Amino acid sequence: MRRPYRGFRAAKLAAVLATSSALLLTACGGSSVNQTQPAANGSAAPCGEINLAMNAWVGYTASASVISYVAENQLGCTVNQKDLNEQVAWQGFESGEVDVIIENWAHADLKKKYVDEQKVAEIAGKNGNVGQIGWFVPPWMVEKYPDILDWNNLNSHADLFKTGESGDKGQLLDGDPAFVTNDAALVKNLDLDYEVVYSGSEAALITAFRDAEKNKKPLLGYFYSPQWFLAEVPLKMVALPEWSEGCDTEAQKVKCGYPEDQLDKIISTKFAQSGSPAVDLVKNFSWTNDDQNEVALSIAKDKLSPEDAAKKWVDANPDKVKAWLPS
Repeated sequence: MRRPYRGFRAAKLAAVLATSSALLLTACGGSSVNQTQPAANGSAAPCGEINLAMNAWVGYTASASVISYVAENQLGCTVNQKDLNEQVAWQGFESGEVDVIIENWAHADLKKKYVDEQKVAEIAGKNGNVGQIGWFVPPWMVEKYPDILDWNNLNSHADLFKTGESGDKGQLLDGDPAFVTNDAALVKNLDLDYEVVYSGSEAALITAFRDAEKNKKPLLGYFYSPQWFLAEVPLKMVALPEWSEGCDTEAQKVKCGYPEDQLDKIISTKFAQSGSPAVDLVKNFSWTNDDQNEVALSIAKDKLSPEDAAKKWVDANPDKVKAWLPS
């Protein structure tokens, strides 16, 4: 699941993200676009409304903002953005509240339920981003403790990571509990002397890692790419037991690390059959980790609104956008 708020404190991080979500809702959730007008690219098919799930990390906001901007300004759509927990968003396929999840991280169990069994959703292809989840430490720790990047050595360093929340064990700092994670099972099954502690959000993880590097504080934490923060602080990944097909099928028995994930898009079956030109837009949408990081950086560091960040990228990449549009 995804890559600088340079110098921001935690409260400002939260405020920026909250403001971004509010701006997205204001800019894209209104009814100013006439649903029956022809699309801006000359297509006779009206676009109608799109209900787009919004998950709680800035990389997702970047992808969703670009899709929203193109849908509104080139296809004449009305985009309703819905702030939803990563797992809860899938329930919207059944209720009709969600048409699109633009960046999905694995969720084989949810695909089985909503795609294979209930048939209320379908996979709409890859979105081009390659996701990598793992455990990371700040760069200074690798210089001082070069063996820290091998999970076999984590127990010998557990005392470094003790906090008030982890008690007599080392702390493994995770993000939002809704994020894809096998960390609690990994700690248990690898016999690691650590306790998983949830920071609560992507912003809190970033703040913790920034502080750890600046003030030389020990920190072991869950993180991922694509993620714009890695351009500011090049976190170092701990090598967990190598992933192999099927090693993480049973969540409670996981003893392997995370795979690289070719992130995909999920759409409701109803939306897929609607005839809206936005269906082709979503299916055709594909960009790189660098593309996403560029937009996310504009939102996070440059403090552009998500809509302005999307416009900036779209204006600079007309050929890529053209390839997404219905023919």
